[in-house]
Amino acid sequence: MDRDTAYEFFEKGALVAGMRGAFGPETALAATSILMEEGIHVFELTMNSDDPIEAMQAVKREFGDAACVGMGTVLNTEDAQRVLDAGADFVVSPAFQPDVVQVINDAGVLMAPGVITPSEAVAAWEMDCKLLKIFPIGALGINYFKAVFGPLNHMKFMCNGGMHAENAGQFLNAGAVACGMASWLTGDGHMSVDTIRNRARQLHAAINAAKGVPRTV
Repeated sequence: MDRDTAYEFFEKGALVAGMRGAFGPETALAATSILMEEGIHVFELTMNSDDPIEAMQAVKREFGDAACVGMGTVLNTEDAQRVLDAGADFVVSPAFQPDVVQVINDAGVLMAPGVITPSEAVAAWEMDCKLLKIFPIGALGINYFKAVFGPLNHMKFMCNGGMHAENAGQFLNAGAVACGMASWLTGDGHMSVDTIRNRARQLHAAINAAKGVPRTV
């Protein structure tokens, strides 16, 4: 999947389901199947999880072009090349590392590096990153995001870290392209599929309720 197609998944769906922990192929497939039924189509496996590459490939085989499936917590160029070779549709990191960004960009794959300051955001954007992961924005709050986004509203941000049904709509309404969440939505690999389904529905309800609120930036 080229980076423009992957970005369209983020922009259209606005939600990214992360899976960190005991998400081997079988568990990842169970979670993604439920989330696909609930209208979430972008999935981020993470390198510090059980069998992450195998899980990512299992999800990609199951859903094909109907889902956008990538890898997060990619922290070095060796892992970057591994996930590219495994067919990741996008790559995410909690940090901005120019060497990792360059490897992913050179492959024509969507890269969302982690940023938290305006300086990091500008540096990453100047490297032709189409999407920036502002992390951990939930801990800092909506006012911090508004303060950063105000002068940088030509950039595209995905909000991660501390996202849940009570605040995701606020961040989207304030200008975020998407919100990514793992622990609240999918747990650590031991959450029941019924709970995952219920939380996905709570999330959609909260976001739909926020759609009628005018943007505040």
